[in-house]
Amino acid sequence: MPDSAEVFAPTDRSRVRRSHQRAQYDKDAVFAVVDSTPLCHVGYVIDGQPYVTPTMQWREGEKIYWHGSSASRMLRAVKGGIPVCVTVTHFDGMVMARSPFHHSANYRTAMLFGRAHALEDRDAKEASLKIMMDGLFPGRWEELRGNTDQELKATTVVAMEIEDAVAKVRSGPPIDDEEDYATVQCWAGVLPRRAVWGTPEPDPKMDRPHPVPSYLKEIPYE
Repeated sequence: MPDSAEVFAPTDRSRVRRSHQRAQYDKDAVFAVVDSTPLCHVGYVIDGQPYVTPTMQWREGEKIYWHGSSASRMLRAVKGGIPVCVTVTHFDGMVMARSPFHHSANYRTAMLFGRAHALEDRDAKEASLKIMMDGLFPGRWEELRGNTDQELKATTVVAMEIEDAVAKVRSGPPIDDEEDYATVQCWAGVLPRRAVWGTPEPDPKMDRPHPVPSYLKEIPYE
């Protein structure tokens, strides 16, 4: 069993009640899901109306960050400290069973709960954006011109201390009723799904050819 310091203690909002055997509360499992894709969905409530907004995220320690336009209704709302649920999901395949009831999906998902606040200090905001860029494309930040004061003013970066979180994972073949293995004659198994990067496409407005940077060459293409 992981040490208690390495586990998010289940709470009423994070405890998995259905298929609880797939729940993983240890931090390594949660962070593995979060760190393997930049896309997340931020759930929150404004004036009694629930919203879910897709955005890009990055993590540093036990804080998760996201950013966007300072005019964003979502960011204006969540940076004030309202409760937030951040969800990260990977869809890994269709599970095709011997009955409609036992068809399923293979997936990895994480739900993280907390309250967000805005980074107000200019240097802290820029440092966090650099962490995002370095996590995606190590070395690219140094190739770019810096952010202007106006661009940073127009950008809101929020941080959320992860108060509690859970990962839920399903993998492997279908789980059928025992008698169906012998009596139902049809194909059963998993149709895997994989997300892959395409070949880099150069901007036609580049004034002269530039080689594909090394950090892109290291990404496996389709």
